[in-house]
Amino acid sequence: MKYVAEINVMPHKNLLDPQGKAVSGSMAAIGLPQISNVRIGKHISIEIEAEHEQEATQKVDEACKKLLANQVMEYFEYTIHAV
Repeated sequence: MKYVAEINVMPHKNLLDPQGKAVSGSMAAIGLPQISNVRIGKHISIEIEAEHEQEATQKVDEACKKLLANQVMEYFEYTIHAV
């Protein structure tokens, strides 16, 4: 069965996010001073071939831990659904 995982990888909340800080600082300059505390991460979409959802979940978790997220600096969360 085929599954799709939508993964969000974000910097840990207690770490500085230089990209987010730069974007936050630019909001007032483009007329949006109400927007602050921007955090920038990445969104990853992958397809998984697995027998069942539990196996797909294990594969996604392994991919995130081994390659897609630097767990020292980032955390990840994901959703999985069958296609």
